[in-house]
Amino acid sequence: MQDNLSHKIGLAADHAGFELKEKIKLYLFNEKADVIDLGTDSLSSVDYPDYGKLIGEEIKSKKIDLGIAICGSGIGISIAANKIKGVRAALCNNIEMAKLARNHNDANVLALGARLISTEDAINCIKVFLLEKFEGGRHINRVKKIG
Repeated sequence: MQDNLSHKIGLAADHAGFELKEKIKLYLFNEKADVIDLGTDSLSSVDYPDYGKLIGEEIKSKKIDLGIAICGSGIGISIAANKIKGVRAALCNNIEMAKLARNHNDANVLALGARLISTEDAINCIKVFLLEKFEGGRHINRVKKIG
C-alpha cells in the first residue's frame, strides 16, 4: 500500500475521537504515510467545530492533500469541515461509502464516528479512501455544483 500513500494526510479529532485518531496515526506511520496530527492531544473535552474548521483550513491552504476527521458520531466534525470552501468531507461507515466518496464526490476529507465504527473498519475505510481516485466524467459538473 505504500505506493498509494503519497498524499500528505491530516488527522483531526475531538476528545471523543482522540483514541481512534491515535490508532489511525500509528497505522499510517507504520505504512510510512506523511501524516500531520492536528490534534486534539488528549481526552480532555474540546469542541469538534474547532477541529473540523482546522482540518478544512489545512485542505483549503493545500498544507494537506487529504484529511481524516473524527468525532463521536462523525456528523458534527464533517459539518464543520464542510463549511470551508473547497472541502468535501464525507462521513463513511464502510468501504463502499469510502470508495464512492472518492470516485463520485472527489471527497478530500474522510469523517469517521469513533463511537460508531470499529478500529478495523475505520482502517479499512482509510485504505480505500487513500487508494481510490476521482472518476471525473459525469461527476465533474456535479462536484462543481457543490462549490
